[in-house]
Amino acid sequence: MSQVSSKPVSARVLDAAIAWQLSLDSGDGNAVAREEFTKWLASDEEHARAWRQLGMLDQRFSVASGPARTALLQSREGIRRRMRKLGSGLASMVLVVGLVLFAGQRYVPINYWLADQRTATGEQRTLKLADGTVINLNTHSAIDVRFDEKRRLIVLQEGEILVETGHNDARPFFVETREGSLRALGTRFIVKREDDGTRLSVLQSAVAAQPQALHQEQIFKEGQQVLMRSDGLGPMLAVTPGSDAWTRGMLVVDNGRLGDVIEELGRYRKGHLGVDKQVADLRITGSFPLHDTDLALNALLPTLPVQIEQRTPWWVSVVAKAPTLSK
Repeated sequence: MSQVSSKPVSARVLDAAIAWQLSLDSGDGNAVAREEFTKWLASDEEHARAWRQLGMLDQRFSVASGPARTALLQSREGIRRRMRKLGSGLASMVLVVGLVLFAGQRYVPINYWLADQRTATGEQRTLKLADGTVINLNTHSAIDVRFDEKRRLIVLQEGEILVETGHNDARPFFVETREGSLRALGTRFIVKREDDGTRLSVLQSAVAAQPQALHQEQIFKEGQQVLMRSDGLGPMLAVTPGSDAWTRGMLVVDNGRLGDVIEELGRYRKGHLGVDKQVADLRITGSFPLHDTDLALNALLPTLPVQIEQRTPWWVSVVAKAPTLSK
């Protein structure tokens, strides 16, 4: 496999490639759907790379399906041992794809499948831990719980959580991600994994943030948010109004960019949800249901000059409204 072909692709692009493969393999794709697939494949080099990687995995999956299926039926430690045995490269890729195909969930890093607690795409859960801490897991999120005699630790592997720490425990409370560590100071806060770092939003009290490469914490107080990267902290910003509305099943938008709204709604549904560049910069204000994204998309129609195009159940786009022909 060439270096270009083996370069990782984003989860969203691989989701789209898998959705197209399922659609085309089903035999239900009409000429319009096949034409749309051809356009998608040619529109971006990453799309073509994802499709090539799926093809190479398909060629080898008959050999790897046995170990992958067995690994799924084993315990967490059994899967970890198999991962260590398989090592890096194509064998690990095959195991990940095996997990996707047999579990029927989105493509995600293996740490998602090995996590203590996780939610599927579109699912939300509330956990109450032994110390009284309450954790809300947003869509497609995963955490490990690591409590010992010295500290209470939550490792956010994927997604987004809202934490309300229990106060009747003297041990310090931490949330860790790949970018660094967050120490709660008797508080309520949101931690979200993003493409370029970890976003902290403090809703009550304060949180001390320490990027992985630094040796000093910086404290953020109620109403403040920051993007933490492994090598430093971004500028301090105000918490977005309604940032915790997802815990009530809603997305609250105040003069938001349509492209950002569609991207956020896409986190709550399987397959591809896109927006045409022609309308991506339109602004919108409103509240949208997260547990019915079709209803949320239809709510855009009365206020914006857009329409919804659905090629397959897994491929939906928001595009400019077609002009009305005058009689």
